[in-house]
Amino acid sequence: MRAAADQGDGDAADVLFVEDNPGDVRLAREAFAEGDLDSDLHVVSDGEAALSFLERRGEHADAPRPDVVLLDLNLPKVDGLEVLERVKRDDDLQRIPVVVLTGSAAEEDVARSYERRANAYLAKPVDPAAFADLVRSFERFWLTLAELPPDPD
Repeated sequence: MRAAADQGDGDAADVLFVEDNPGDVRLAREAFAEGDLDSDLHVVSDGEAALSFLERRGEHADAPRPDVVLLDLNLPKVDGLEVLERVKRDDDLQRIPVVVLTGSAAEEDVARSYERRANAYLAKPVDPAAFADLVRSFERFWLTLAELPPDPD
């Protein structure tokens, strides 16, 4: 196992952010840019594009395998719970940590996410500064402290 920041090959850690809110995307990009970790944030805006990215289909045929996925639940085309379920059922993808980052703190959404094997659940703060802090905390934890599964490729 390895921490994403210690990949050994000098490459940046790859994070797939699945989010349809342009404001949240902008805040996340700024938070990642302000961080001192070497990471690449890849963004798709709907569940269908997320699955294409993860499965390396269509325009995402050359996409990197993400070290971790940051997933909103309320997405167009294919909702986040369906994306999560399909990722965790797929033998090639199920080891990728998926962290739900969504506007809902509803107990039902939390339970349904963990039932589908989410690795963590984070409720988005309304305050933009608090949202940026949460994204930086996510980045520090998942890309420096957490031991990630080895890449099967």
